[in-house]
Amino acid sequence: MRTAAARAGTGPGENPGGDAGPTASEAPASRLGRGTLLLMSVATGLSVAGNYFAQPLLDVIGRDLHLSAGTAALVVTVAQTGYGLGLLLLVPLGDLLERRRLAVVLCALTAVFLTVTASAPNGALLLIGTALTGLASVAAQVVVPFAATLSAPAERGRTVGTVMTGLLLGILLARTAAGLLAELGGWRTVYWVDAALMLLMALLLRLRLPTLRTTAGLSYPALLRSTLALFSHEPVLRWRAALGALTFAGFSVLWTAVAFLLSGPAYGWQESTIGLLGLVGAAGSLAASMAGRLADRGLAHRVTGTGTVLLLASWALLAAGGTGGTWSLAALLIGVIALDLAVQAVHVSNQNLIYAVRPEARNRLNSAYMTSYFAGGAAGSALTSVVWVAGGWGGVCALGAVLAAGAVVVWALDRLRRSAPRTPRP
Repeated sequence: MRTAAARAGTGPGENPGGDAGPTASEAPASRLGRGTLLLMSVATGLSVAGNYFAQPLLDVIGRDLHLSAGTAALVVTVAQTGYGLGLLLLVPLGDLLERRRLAVVLCALTAVFLTVTASAPNGALLLIGTALTGLASVAAQVVVPFAATLSAPAERGRTVGTVMTGLLLGILLARTAAGLLAELGGWRTVYWVDAALMLLMALLLRLRLPTLRTTAGLSYPALLRSTLALFSHEPVLRWRAALGALTFAGFSVLWTAVAFLLSGPAYGWQESTIGLLGLVGAAGSLAASMAGRLADRGLAHRVTGTGTVLLLASWALLAAGGTGGTWSLAALLIGVIALDLAVQAVHVSNQNLIYAVRPEARNRLNSAYMTSYFAGGAAGSALTSVVWVAGGWGGVCALGAVLAAGAVVVWALDRLRRSAPRTPRP
């Protein structure tokens, strides 16, 4: 029988049976008021939004800074790269450092790096600011497990769902906000505004959040090794990471390709109108809170199953939306809402189950899970660019359906695994 220290590099300061004991500076858990929860939700949304502002503005940014189309497109790539590195290198620090300070510092750094992007006189500084913004914006992934730790166990699903609603709204509405503010004051305006808001978030989080420290008892290199080791020691993480990667890949497939469809001959929409589609997708964020409440009632596995089936069905609606016309547009919009509902339901139920595995290692669990989640999304975007050229909207919908079917299969296999009788060790 393995010891606590053997589990994924667990140090002597950790408590494998629950949250680490409170330190002198640690506030009691289960003291998360509505105002603080709302603040944490807004902070997560604003943190991640800076990584998506550029998507509808690449053309105007390229013209202003005299960039080629290929160089302008790198803005999205470096944002994703920075965020991925932050997930791997910075999020685990929540199990080593005092969490409020870490969240506040990352929010403040995000504001600083947004100003670098906003004031960039050339492409090189634009890319540097974008990459550093992506790196620091993982403050959102520090705040989510922070909120889970502060909430009562019976309310953890609702709490995670509420904070994730803010995060999803930040992703979906960033494009809309970028388009509107760019029309008012140029492409730099949205970055200046978000920088000011992130400074405000840093101040408010410093004032409203309690201090919280979980002593991992590990050096930083050992902390990173233990994050990777969690995959081998925690089957829940492995299965849920696979589900997260497949569902977010499908999410990326839709949002990478839909602009091509809507700007093409079937619809002929302008960029500003396309950006408003984020408002429709935002309706799916309501699923996050609902899924969290159901998870609190012990229904997380059923929520996951329902979500994967709904995800598969949504691609039939989206396929019907590829021809243009009133009925086709209706099918497309319903499909977008259904897909976002499904993705958020699966994501929140995943996090609810993962956070319950090792309370003292929530940041490392979140780092491992979100890295897989993000990798799935990046793979989905990359595949979409190839499939769109070869098969158009029909090919994209087939790709999305295959990914969704894979998620259904993974959920079914996980259910069989959990229901199989355990064979006692000799």
